[in-house]
Amino acid sequence: CKNLSVSFWNSYWMLPSDVCGMNCFWEAAFRYDYMKTHPSEKMHLAVVACGERLEETVTMLRSAIIFSIKPLHFHIFAEDQLHESFKDILDEFPYEGKVNYTLYPITFPSESAAEWKKLFKPCASQRLFLPLILKNVDSLLYVDTDILFLRPVDDIWSFLGKFNSTQIAAMAPEHEEPRIGWYNRFARHPYYGVTGINSGVMLMNMTRIRRKYFKNDMTPVRLQWGEILMPLLKKYKLNITWGDQDLLNIMFFHNPESLYVFPCQWNYRPDHCIYGSNCKAAEEEGIFILHGNRGVYHDDKQPTFRAVYEAIKNYSFGDDLVHSLLQPLEQELQKTMHTYCGRVYKVFIKQLAKSIRDLYARRSKGR
Repeated sequence: CKNLSVSFWNSYWMLPSDVCGMNCFWEAAFRYDYMKTHPSEKMHLAVVACGERLEETVTMLRSAIIFSIKPLHFHIFAEDQLHESFKDILDEFPYEGKVNYTLYPITFPSESAAEWKKLFKPCASQRLFLPLILKNVDSLLYVDTDILFLRPVDDIWSFLGKFNSTQIAAMAPEHEEPRIGWYNRFARHPYYGVTGINSGVMLMNMTRIRRKYFKNDMTPVRLQWGEILMPLLKKYKLNITWGDQDLLNIMFFHNPESLYVFPCQWNYRPDHCIYGSNCKAAEEEGIFILHGNRGVYHDDKQPTFRAVYEAIKNYSFGDDLVHSLLQPLEQELQKTMHTYCGRVYKVFIKQLAKSIRDLYARRSKGR
């Protein structure tokens, strides 16, 4: 394995100066980290892709792979016409034995499939049925297609170990600032906490979900997950705006002890910066998971978000992460300083730089 000297123009990003080349890293370091340190443990990540979400989903999966340590299993729920494209792309990923995937069709309960399909965006409510479909999966991280991981999936996966005996899932608040909150200003249904919760990043102990009996406002009898979904939809379908996310808010309003709430940097969205920076945790430590909702990866409204997306989409596995990803990204982000999010562009690369530094350190151990 040939040595590669890596230098930074910014001392914050300084990495070990004597590190192994990329090819050696994938062949040795990941083998060391995955197979020796975590020989059997596997993380399960689910996503639902419909319509023109193929590229966005693949970019999300790439971001999950770049930094993660333990093996990953992707559960991809997609329309039938997307399956072949997913297979062609994922089979070319150079991570045999470290990343596996399973493709599933979009399926809803037959007696109510039409109602679930038209709820909010196409296929979005599929996530509600994951505990019932993936019966042999104990725990699962669900993410929307417009998610980008800027640190290892392992780190959010570790929140499972922080659940107390009553908690079954973890999500981040919908807003940090109530003055711009949607639920507390406009919702016509119950919602969790002060500003509601966002379901774009949802960590689930699915064994607990399947076993739990939920309090509700429809009957004094507690209902299990598979029993409560359709009655909730029937009661609130004329009052909900954000589809399945609203149903989750209603459910955890009545069962607040069941939710673990993680900080905003684990689900950082445009609302955290377009009206001024309001995610203090991200200001201090950087963004851990970027959520480009409202299509901001694909238009010019929030160029900071689009710059990160384009950088990860265009990164080639095996290339040097500093010169092929980090440096070009910072240069693009500096061009966005005319926007509110651009003014705090450093929060978009702070954790990313640390993730790269940590990855190089793991690489050195694997030599």
